[in-house]
Amino acid sequence: MTGRRILVIKLGAFGDFIMAAGAFQAVRQFHRDDHVTLLTIASLAAMATRSGWFDDVWIDPRGRFPLADLAMRRRLRAGQFDRIYDFQTVARTDRYFYLLGPGRRPEWSGSAIGCSHRDPTPDRHSIHPLERYQPQLAIAGLPGMAQPDLSWLDGDVAGFGLPRRFLLMATGCTPRRLDKRWAPAHFTALAQRMMARGVTPVLLGTHLESALNAGIAGACPGCRDLTGRTDPFQLGGLARAAVAAVGNDTGPMHLITAVGCPSVVLYSFASDPALSGQRGPAVTYLRRPSLDQLSVDEVDAALQPLVTVAEDKDEA
Repeated sequence: MTGRRILVIKLGAFGDFIMAAGAFQAVRQFHRDDHVTLLTIASLAAMATRSGWFDDVWIDPRGRFPLADLAMRRRLRAGQFDRIYDFQTVARTDRYFYLLGPGRRPEWSGSAIGCSHRDPTPDRHSIHPLERYQPQLAIAGLPGMAQPDLSWLDGDVAGFGLPRRFLLMATGCTPRRLDKRWAPAHFTALAQRMMARGVTPVLLGTHLESALNAGIAGACPGCRDLTGRTDPFQLGGLARAAVAAVGNDTGPMHLITAVGCPSVVLYSFASDPALSGQRGPAVTYLRRPSLDQLSVDEVDAALQPLVTVAEDKDEA
């Protein structure tokens, strides 16, 4: 297989990239002597490049009109790929397979009707990605997925000047899904309890959470607000150093749990951890029909063993 040209397609968001890490690694190991390109979205390019799993990273134009399709067809054909792994498997990426016709198409692993290595799993998106990718890879002749090496997801966090014992708090999520957010007042009360135990809450988020986290920090003196100040690699470094983490069902929690930080993730019935839940060696899900029904006492109780274990390790 030496010198073959391989394309991997994954267009999903931040958390989707983390959940596909095992599949990416499996492709890289199987095609260790080949040239592997990733087609993804712009916001994931830095992580994809740093991972070492890809020799090249292309940005999907996300156009939805005939000229965009024509441009994508030209680019895919010019890439002269021998095999393509479509890990997005939606109508958009199925269309990329059809755009490569008529005539010879590369080997294609995905859900497109007529492709060489089609995964016939019904309703693929009703199962967790970690269970979804394994049969797809097997059909394409790849061995099982191993635990991905995420050591590259690390960054210098010394400049934040954090205390030895701190708890990460991912307080937000997409503004379009407020039903996936635990109330700011609850995060504030939890932060105050942690401060009383000598554990410093560290607030995470993007500019979208600026006002939310500023309110929590204002009500809980001693909190550290890192909103908008962390890249994915620093987030990995923080997760490795934290005693634990708590947060809503949001992208950063996928990274935090994947690198091994003991975590409590909060779910309403707006999403299902069985289908898209954060995975890692120490993850607890707390789920209620509505997050209004999840009390501070319950979240505190779930965190307490994690904080206690970390304290015992420090003393040892």
